[in-house]
This record gives sequence, C-alpha cells and structure tokens, in this order.
Amino acid sequence: MEKVVLAYSGGLDTSVAIKWLQEKYKMDVITVTVDVGQQEDFKAIAEKSKIVGALKHHDIDAKKEFAENYVFPAIKADAMYEEKYPISSALSRPLIASKLVEVAEKEDATAVAHGCTGRGNDQVRFDVTVKALNPNLKVIAPVREWSLSREEEIEYAKKHGIPVKAKRSIYSVDQNLWGRSIECGPLENPWNEPPQDVFEWTTALDKTPAKPEYVDLEFKGGIPVSLNGKKLDPVSIIVQMNKLAGAHGVGTIDHMEDRLVGIKSREVYECPAAVSLIEAHKDLEKLVLTRHEIAIKTILDAQWTWLVYSGLWMEPLKKDLEGFINVTQERVNGSVKLKLWKGVAKVVGRSSPNSLYDLDLATYDVSAKFDQSAAPGFIELWGLPTIVAHSLGAKIKAKK
Repeated sequence: MEKVVLAYSGGLDTSVAIKWLQEKYKMDVITVTVDVGQQEDFKAIAEKSKIVGALKHHDIDAKKEFAENYVFPAIKADAMYEEKYPISSALSRPLIASKLVEVAEKEDATAVAHGCTGRGNDQVRFDVTVKALNPNLKVIAPVREWSLSREEEIEYAKKHGIPVKAKRSIYSVDQNLWGRSIECGPLENPWNEPPQDVFEWTTALDKTPAKPEYVDLEFKGGIPVSLNGKKLDPVSIIVQMNKLAGAHGVGTIDHMEDRLVGIKSREVYECPAAVSLIEAHKDLEKLVLTRHEIAIKTILDAQWTWLVYSGLWMEPLKKDLEGFINVTQERVNGSVKLKLWKGVAKVVGRSSPNSLYDLDLATYDVSAKFDQSAAPGFIELWGLPTIVAHSLGAKIKAKK
C-alpha cells in the first residue's frame, strides 16, 4: 500500500484527515509534528495519532533550526510584511514542509498532505516548497478537497471513533517562537477592537509595570547574541525577549492584510520578541550603514519579505537578495539599549565599533572640525537642477 506523510497538529482537521486519506486514497498515513515553539503537548499529539489510526508518527524538535535558519535571516532582512507583520507563521511553513519531504523520502512515501484550506496563504507555502524539494511527491490537501463544515467534520469523527474535544476557544490560533496569530470570532469584523482574552503573550497596558524596563541587546553579524550582557543561544534569546517585551504590552499587531490569494483579511498577532528585535536591529543598521546602503536595503528587504510571505522560500531570487543582505550584515555589530514601556519598544541608545557617527563632525559646538565654509558651494551645486528648472518654468508661464 502507498504511504502519505501528513503534517499533524492533533486538532480536528488533521485527525479527520487521517481517516479521510485512508478511505479516499487507500493509503497508509504517517504523521509528522514539527516543534517550532508552539508549546503543545507533543506526547498527547503522538498518542492521538496512534489512536486515530496512523501507521507511524514522527515528532521533530526543530526550534533551534527554526531560530537560526529562518528567524535570524528575517531579522537581517528587517522582515515586516506591509510594514506591520513579522511573517511569523510564514517563516515556519517552509521548514515544516521540508521535514515532510525528509520523512516522505525516508519512509518511501509517494505523497505528503497538510491541513490548509483553499482560502489562505499556507497552502501555497506548503505546496510550492514540497514540489520544489521533490517534484515526484504528490501533495494532498484534504481540507481543501472535502469542503466539510465543522459540524460535518465532528459527525465524521464520531462515526469513525476519532476523539473530539470540546472546542477550547472561538478563535483559531497558530503560534511558534516568532509569534502568535489569532483569527476568527469577533475578529472577523474589522470594526471590533480585539478583546483582551485573545492575547496570551502580552499584558494589557493598564496592567503593565508602572516603570519602564531597559534591555541591552548585543548583535554580531546582524543577529542577536546576548541579552543584558549574557550570551544566550538563539532560542533562549527569542523566548526571553517574548517574556520581557510581552510583560510591557509590546508586540500586539492589528492590521488589514492582503493575502496572496487576493483576499483582504483582518489579522491580529502577538510578536513581542519580533517587534523588539527588529526595531533594535534596524536602528543599529542606521548607525553602521551608509545612507545609500540603507536606501537600497529597504527596497530589497521588502522584496525578500514578500517572497517569504508568498510561499517562495525556495525562489532563487531570495538567495540572490540574501547575497546583498548578508554582506551588509558583516558590519552590523554592536549594542542597542531598548526601553520597554506601555506597549512600546523604544531604542534609547546604540553603540558599535563600526559606527559611522563622528561626534566631532556632528556637534553644533564651535569646536566642530566640520568646515562650514564649504557649505555655500555645496548648496549651490546641490540646488542647481531645482533652481534652473523652477526658473525655466517661471519664464514659460510668463510667456503664456
């Protein structure tokens, strides 16, 4: 019998998918759960997979790989989709897809499957990544195919002896180390303010500490390496920044997002570490990169972010862009002081051995070494095109 490898969360959709794949495609199902920091009970998920009828289950701890190979490149690229969303869910999908392919090849499976719907971005991220890594694998998306309502899914589950827990929340939540995404319920009306019960990582502003907290971050090669003077591994830095910034209400995001499939959606996220670390990183870049590098990098960062958001992690252009981005990051070394207070992560200090800031040039003191006598000539040449164009325009207008 042919085998299919299913990305398994332990929820209703993917549990029903096990039986559905067995019935419709006559295939043995091997389940895979990839730990990217979603804080689930992985032992219970594995046990449920067996109860539902999976042939085998793989539990993969990929938190370190996720932080180093997916989150850190996003920090280097200051990745904020539509200037708001630090692509937390988007970053995890190509990693999960790659693990599906690895297991499929190891188990001699002919297909992989995932629980994505046909309305969102994740289906694209999974499908494209899998096909790029192994074009011979068939990709099956049960939820996209069956079009069952939740009530019909529950009925199907009961009929096949699949354990169904009472729905814990009216919200649909996806989370990993880099962020938490919340959808559904009252959030589907963009006029409704998100109720406080949707948030787990961030404290309500009226309950945050009365005094600000200062955090010192050290970057080396564009990535964070220490927190408050203590060297930490990648996962620990992200986890601790989520706690520190979240305690001050930093990292809640509420915006109208343009999905890849053409649908506008109201999205709510919690990303304390992402918002804080990217803010610190961008500020350090401004200290060590030239204005020309920053101008071009801003454009290329946006393109890198768009590719990842759009499911094109394997696109060669992404690697091309990283060639430029990584060269700039060689000089992004130094420390940033963040002030966390009342929902804001504010940079209040920065230093670097590669700093382009020269106090002797920048100071307004009379002792400055900047030669002010050069200014009039510079202004004359700088403004020449504008002055000539305006004068010509005035002459043409006068003749009419």
